[in-house]
Amino acid sequence: MFKTLLSLPRTVWLIGLISFINDSASEMLYPLMPLYLTSVLMAGPKALGLIEGIAEATSSIFKLVSGVIVDRTKKAKPWIVMGYLLAGVGRPLIAIANSWAWVLCIRFTDRLGKGLRSSPRDALLAESVPSNQRGITFGLHRSMDNAGAVVGPLLAAYLLSIHIPLRDIFFWAVIPGAIAVTLALCLKEPSRERVAMPAFSWSLEGLPPQFKRYICVAGIFALANSSDMFLLLRARELGVPQEQIPLLWAGISFITTVFGTPLSALSDRFSRKHFILLAWAAFALFYMGMSLPGIPIWALLGLFGIYGLFKAATEGVEKALVADLAPKGLAGTAFGWFNLVSGVMLFPASLIFGWLYESFNPTYAFLFSGSCAFLAAILLAFWVFIPMERLAVKNPS
Repeated sequence: MFKTLLSLPRTVWLIGLISFINDSASEMLYPLMPLYLTSVLMAGPKALGLIEGIAEATSSIFKLVSGVIVDRTKKAKPWIVMGYLLAGVGRPLIAIANSWAWVLCIRFTDRLGKGLRSSPRDALLAESVPSNQRGITFGLHRSMDNAGAVVGPLLAAYLLSIHIPLRDIFFWAVIPGAIAVTLALCLKEPSRERVAMPAFSWSLEGLPPQFKRYICVAGIFALANSSDMFLLLRARELGVPQEQIPLLWAGISFITTVFGTPLSALSDRFSRKHFILLAWAAFALFYMGMSLPGIPIWALLGLFGIYGLFKAATEGVEKALVADLAPKGLAGTAFGWFNLVSGVMLFPASLIFGWLYESFNPTYAFLFSGSCAFLAAILLAFWVFIPMERLAVKNPS
C-alpha cells in the first residue's frame, strides 16, 4: 500500500494538502457552531436544523451544476479555486453575526463554495489515476481531509481552554482559508480526451441503471444522515463538558484519518459494496445507541468510535464506486448527481431530526435516522448490486 501511495501523482497529494488546510479551518469552527448558536445567539435545534438543511441543500445543487460544467468545459481548476475562495471569505464572518438568520446566510455562502469545488475536485482526482487506484486515491484524500478535522478541533479546544471567546475564534479561520486558495492556484489540469456529450437531462441520460439505483439508495441513507452538529449537541446534553466537545470531534476525525486510507485501499482489491453495506449497518446501530437515555460516558465514547470507523469505511469508498460506475467523460456529472441527491436529502433530514429533537425528545430523532439507515442497507444488499453481479456473470471480463 505504501508503495502505491508514494506513486500517486502530485495532483492527488496537492488536493489532499489543500483539503487538510481547509478542513483545519472549517473543523475548528464546526464543533463550536451548536454551542455558539445555543449559548450566544439563543437558537434551538429547529433553527440548527433549518440552517444546516438549507446550507447542505445549496451545496448539493451547485455540486451538480459545477460537475456538468466541468464535463463540458474540461476545466476543473477555476471552480476549485472559486469554491475555496468563497469558503475562506464566508467562514470568519460568523464572528460578526448577531442572529441565527445571519449565520444562515454565511453558511449558505460557505456551502456554495463547497458546492462549486467538490464535483470538479472529485472528477480531477478520478481522472488523475487508473481505475485500480481510485479507492486508495479517494481514501488518501479523505484521510488528509480528516487529518485537518483533527487539527482544527484541537486548536479550538486549546483556544477555549485559555478563555478565548467563542466569537473571536471564528476570526482565526482567515489564515488557513487564504493558504488553501493559494495552493489551489497551483493545481494543473490533466490532458482530457474529447468525447461526445449527451445533452443534459434531468432523467440522468447517459448514466447506467446501476448508478441510478445506487444514488436512489444513497438518497435514502442521506435522509438518515442529518447534521453531525446534532451529535455534538447530544454529547453535550449527555454530560460531555463544553471544552471537551472539540476533542470528541477530533477523536472521530483521528479514527477516520487512520483507517480511511487502508480501508479504501482494500476496496480496490475486494468488493466496495461490502465496505459500504457494513458501514451503513454500523451507522444504524450507532444512531440506535445514541437514542438511549442516560448513556454513560464510556459507552458514548465507544459509540463515537464506531461512528469514526463508519466514516473511514465509506467516505472514500462511496466516491470510488461513483467513479467506477461513471461512463467515460461523465465523471463530473456522475459526481454531481451523487452529491446532489445525497446533499438535497440532508435538508429534510436535518429539518425532521431537529423537529423531532425539539418537539418530542432526542430518542425519536435518533430512532428515525437509524430506521432510515437500516432500510438503505437492505436496499443496497438486495436491489442495487444483484443486477450488477448477474451482468458480470453474463459478460465476464
